[in-house]
Amino acid sequence: MKKILVLMMVLGNSALAQQSPLTLWYAKPAVRWEEALPVGNGRLGAMVYGRTGQEILQVNEESVWAGVKFNDGNADAGKYLDTIRRLIFENHNAEAFALADKFFLATDGGNPPRPARSFRSNQTLMNVNIDYGFEDAEAYRRSLELNSGVALTTFTVNGVDYKQEVIASNPDNIIAVHISASKPGALNAVIFLSRPNPRDTSEKLRDCKVIAAGRQLVLDGQIIDRNGKENKGPEGAHMRFAGIVQVTPSGGTAVAKNGVITVKGAGAMTLYIQGATNYNAVKQDLDPGATVAMAKCRRLLTAASAKTYAAIKAKHIADFSPIMQRVSLDLGTSINASLPTNERLAAVKKGEEDVDLTELYFQYGRYLLLSSSRGPGVLPANLQGIWNQHLDAPWNADFHTNINLQMNYWPAEVTNLSLTTAPLFDFMDRIRPEGRITAKKMYNARGWVVHHCTDAFGKTGVQNGVGWGTFPMGASWMCLHFWEHFAFTLDYKFLREKAYPIMKEHAEFVEDFLVKSPEGYLVTSPASSPENQFVHPVTGKPTGLTYGPTMDNQILREFLSKCVAAAQALRTDSADVARWEAIIKQLPPTRIGKDGRILEWIEEYPEVEPGHRHISHLFGLHPGTEITEQTPSLFEGAMRTLTGRLAQGGGHTGWSRAWIINFYARLKQADSVYNHMQALLAKSTLPNLFDNHPPFQIDGNFGGTAGIAEALIQSHGAYVELLPALPAQWHTGKVTGLCVRGGFEMDLAWADGKLTAINLRSTTGRNLVLKYGQHLLPLSVERGKSVNVPVDQLL
Repeated sequence: MKKILVLMMVLGNSALAQQSPLTLWYAKPAVRWEEALPVGNGRLGAMVYGRTGQEILQVNEESVWAGVKFNDGNADAGKYLDTIRRLIFENHNAEAFALADKFFLATDGGNPPRPARSFRSNQTLMNVNIDYGFEDAEAYRRSLELNSGVALTTFTVNGVDYKQEVIASNPDNIIAVHISASKPGALNAVIFLSRPNPRDTSEKLRDCKVIAAGRQLVLDGQIIDRNGKENKGPEGAHMRFAGIVQVTPSGGTAVAKNGVITVKGAGAMTLYIQGATNYNAVKQDLDPGATVAMAKCRRLLTAASAKTYAAIKAKHIADFSPIMQRVSLDLGTSINASLPTNERLAAVKKGEEDVDLTELYFQYGRYLLLSSSRGPGVLPANLQGIWNQHLDAPWNADFHTNINLQMNYWPAEVTNLSLTTAPLFDFMDRIRPEGRITAKKMYNARGWVVHHCTDAFGKTGVQNGVGWGTFPMGASWMCLHFWEHFAFTLDYKFLREKAYPIMKEHAEFVEDFLVKSPEGYLVTSPASSPENQFVHPVTGKPTGLTYGPTMDNQILREFLSKCVAAAQALRTDSADVARWEAIIKQLPPTRIGKDGRILEWIEEYPEVEPGHRHISHLFGLHPGTEITEQTPSLFEGAMRTLTGRLAQGGGHTGWSRAWIINFYARLKQADSVYNHMQALLAKSTLPNLFDNHPPFQIDGNFGGTAGIAEALIQSHGAYVELLPALPAQWHTGKVTGLCVRGGFEMDLAWADGKLTAINLRSTTGRNLVLKYGQHLLPLSVERGKSVNVPVDQLL
């Protein structure tokens, strides 16, 4: 109520009717892509510029990927594995690196196979251009309403009011645009499609063509893969893609000619935008046939375009809004709440506070995850979610499994978006056949493996160089997300049929991959601490290839412990449990260095980059559970580690800053949670609130949302801790709908920094223990019941 009163005083009643607390809005059109606003339905995404001259809707279909399917595991790796391990153990890291660089890197699957230094990129589908032709407009406003998923642009020209709405409907599997004018016959526009040219513009062979027929614009294309200086796999004509825009005017005329559709004298018009490829998600491969993509595109378009825009919009909102409204967050009111979003962000960059913007950022992360990861989509959210304007995107807009893909899903369970994990779990399940081949070829191991990144075709080999890519623990970490889904939902069917088989099979790889170290531990080798290097004690030169780095040990302890818990929950595999428990006891412990910091590697090596963006050796603090207040020396060591990294410039990328927020939430450092949330906004957030790595990379958005939730509620231990890291600046507020492990939803309210109300809903009927400050309260709640917990019992 307080927020509404403040907005009424600032805006007046008429403005309030247009302004929602969960709205990104701007007083000017987007000049660049990073200012455009995203919509998505899990499969299709669009960036809306909101221009009054030539409007641009940059459109993605999730599966538009360059490249083809082949197993990229290096078949020669197994021949040299023991030699590489021996060299590493004997401190001959440079020699080991040279051997691994020659025989461990991914190959292109040819005969004989050639080194393929990286795979190819996710690609944009097309731009839908709407030329309104207006140079000057009044009363301009563009916005994105998070609860409804509607991108709205309004403006006035010559006394006529124009309104453009864009939605990405999940139920109807379509992007729909509705444009209207307040005066009959006042809407005129030219609609055409475009797509970036391939880099090699000297080639006469273009990758697509556009035709206009009837009231449709049809883009028909095929990705032509070529190699430049680096071999990125087989060349040739590969994935086929199609895009169609159908224009349905109300009044006036729509004429197709020379690749454009010209609309004249209409009162309104609807654009139905569809896209498809010949990607087969189950096979992670391409279906043969020149017309597969186009036929799919036409089929999907026909089904949706038979409906009116009003019907599509109503169904879209009825689907989207209830999911977004599962969680609400109120952190107070800011004096800048009435300003355009970019102006609010600019004020934060100058040092001003805006708790409303933090709320908006939190819900924006939920919005982005819901919009980029759900059926009918079949792929998980990639490094850019589902929004990519490039043919060759930064880092290929791929799936990085050395933190980034995992971070994308950190907010999924806790912020009541469990449904978004389905594409991730299906994708990891389908990657196993390639992972089995790679495990056997490279390590002579059972089970399955994936290294530090993969693509839509399920590559599992070592990509982008030995120093970056030697991270077989990517699979172990990904398996933990299966356990987390079970921990939050207690869905035993999911655990039995989906999660445990995947976890158990990867545990087979772990058993075969681990090797005895000179110290007598079971260790990973060859290995790396993601993307970081140390100064070699003998040569004095940088190296990253090593054995038994701290992150690997922490991941394995977490993973194998969850395998044990899963087997025990299902009352199966007692022999496997005994074997896994024995392995856990032989892993190197997390150790503290001379300066009190946690060691990143097996020995206390000097750091090449003391402020490195990856803080991998704190995995055990977050998202792991090894480092807690019950391990005081490690807890203090984690604090010192963070302080040391930050003093050397750490946290300089968006996702790294987001991880730091989660670290400090686990350390119960409320002031640091707030300061780094401010830094995330001030230093790593673009005008449309996208995370800035730089450039744009969406994991910071998801990690930031997760960090805010982590400050409000934690359930990774033996109890559910309430407001564990509440910043003083969030002194009065309320959150509803957060989920905790064990199958509970919780609402919390607080005033002047003190807890004032708790509502608890159980979906499983399990017991739990609440913790607030130093007070514990055991509770038993029946399945399906909701209870208000007396706060005085926790004071």
